Amino acid sequence: MIATITKTFAIAHDKDSDEHLAQALVYNAGRLAWRMREQGVTVDQKTSISDVVTDADRAAERFVAGVLEILRPEDGLLGEEGASREAKSGRTWVVDPVDGTFNFTSGSDYWCSALALAEGDPDNPERLLFGAVHRPAMGYTWFGGPEIPTTRDGKQVKVSGADAAHLCLGTYLHPTYLANDELRSAWLKVPGQFASWRMLGAGSVDLGSVADGTLGAWMQHTVAAWDWLPGRALVEGAGGAATRIESGGVTWSVAGTKPAVDAITAALA
Repeated sequence: MIATITKTFAIAHDKDSDEHLAQALVYNAGRLAWRMREQGVTVDQKTSISDVVTDADRAAERFVAGVLEILRPEDGLLGEEGASREAKSGRTWVVDPVDGTFNFTSGSDYWCSALALAEGDPDNPERLLFGAVHRPAMGYTWFGGPEIPTTRDGKQVKVSGADAAHLCLGTYLHPTYLANDELRSAWLKVPGQFASWRMLGAGSVDLGSVADGTLGAWMQHTVAAWDWLPGRALVEGAGGAATRIESGGVTWSVAGTKPAVDAITAALA
């Protein structure tokens, strides 16, 4: 089934620009995963009971990887579920087929399909071109990058202009890290800077929400490229800031309004 869908999609999108292809890919990957969930999916644990993968994750990633192999064979690929190809062009597509898989398996609507296109090493790209994030339950797609104004379903969005004290922070800390005194202490310095905070469980949805002003800022430690680059691109394209900082023995990824990012980094430092 996936091979047929992939071939049909590739034929239909053969002439797409990178920008249009990215948005079509996350839309169709997200819809594929949604349809599979409705039919029932198999869930496997990876590193913990909350770190899971389903056959929908794998199928959606095979679809995206297959399309890119046909339409962008010179580009590299890095996917959360194992898809990998070295770049000959210097560009790499970074793919998270289902971000928020624990939410996805629990029946929640707070999950998405996400990707980014970057030049150089995806863990520290020389240039981040854009990110695309589709949230199937809400039906909308964010798209943008540092040099591309971020939109949600084609309408331009902007980060909130308020300072941290008037904003909501999106964040995440796995329960196992509560026992790590150094890390926990670093994290606890931040939420008190904000009016409120949320742990929602899908980083790319969080970051898309920062880009459109629904959330004010976001922080999480030890974030993989597929959980960071799509949303970072959206925030930067919406006039926000994004950075990484070492604190508590880990690397924190931070994004939001510049005043909020400054407040977070000052607290962590």
